[in-house]
Amino acid sequence: MAISQELLDILVCPNCKGTIYLNESKDGLICDNCELIYEIRDDIPIMLVDEAKPISQ
Repeated sequence: MAISQELLDILVCPNCKGTIYLNESKDGLICDNCELIYEIRDDIPIMLVDEAKPISQ
């Protein structure tokens, strides 16, 4: 089961309240403003700033 588009449409970055989007491998949500990725575990997005990881460039 994947994350529904309806849920993706309402989620925002908990840090800056900016737009987030699903990464290519569909295992995380990316915020370009904060340069963070929020992991998705067992089809549940972990939207905690303390658990977000920096986007490796």
